[in-house]
Amino acid sequence: MHNEKLIRDIVKLKKDRNAVILVHNYQLPEVQDIGDILGDSLGLSREAAKTKAEVVVFCGVHFMAETAALLCPDKKVLIPDPLSGCPMADMITAEQLRAFKKEHPGAPVVTYVNSSAEVKAESDYCCTSANSVQVVNSIEEDTVLFVPDKYLGAYTAQKTGKKLILWDGYCPTHAKILPEHVLAKKNEYPGALVMAHPECRQEVCGLADVVCSTEGFIAHSRKAKNKEIIVATEVGMLYRLKKLIPEKNFIPASEAAVCPNMKKNTLEKVLWSLQDMKTEVKVSDDIRVRAKKAIDRMLTAG
Repeated sequence: MHNEKLIRDIVKLKKDRNAVILVHNYQLPEVQDIGDILGDSLGLSREAAKTKAEVVVFCGVHFMAETAALLCPDKKVLIPDPLSGCPMADMITAEQLRAFKKEHPGAPVVTYVNSSAEVKAESDYCCTSANSVQVVNSIEEDTVLFVPDKYLGAYTAQKTGKKLILWDGYCPTHAKILPEHVLAKKNEYPGALVMAHPECRQEVCGLADVVCSTEGFIAHSRKAKNKEIIVATEVGMLYRLKKLIPEKNFIPASEAAVCPNMKKNTLEKVLWSLQDMKTEVKVSDDIRVRAKKAIDRMLTAG
């Protein structure tokens, strides 16, 4: 009952404010249910840019709201919980990236979108977990600096055959998924398809039938003949998969793969965000122009 009133209040305020609610695949189920657009971080921002909304409420983590601010400079971007950060994005700063570039002069920088706007501004290209291979293949040079995710970088190096110099960053939530977790689930569900996100450890990706992004999970699950699918990513993804494809049984590779930052946004916080029009996420014009260049180069890569 409490939730029903919250949802009614959110719907009314959303209309009054001409707002759109973006919800990442790892958010709480009740937050996913109020989303206007669901998806992965870059896809959400690109969809938001197409809408006529004046306000964007981003239920995700801070770097995602920054990306929305980069791509929607004419909109006010709000994050319901300003403390929902990303440990991986925090593992590299613009200053550290500048020093890394000096150590490897001439090597282009590919930066995973799970990074701050300042880091994107120091990069030549951005990439997502879905297009990292395509982006790196589009680059003429054989040696590429890849930040901040060493696991996505290792996967990309393996697929492209290029020399990727990796930064020592990673997602602590995906790192919790261990090969023994996957093997135990495979043993329990012998006919299951195993899907893994490329932020997982290399040994986990090596055990998977499919390695893909969160949106890729949906496409592959729909196509798969298997009735049971083991999913190696943050557990929030399973709610969306079960909702979209109820006829299949989705099994988490590890129940411990919970991102505490992703779970900080609640219905109450979404409502307060719309009521008080905060917390706004802004990016300076200088950073925005440089970071957007790296995103645009990614979009035209390949």
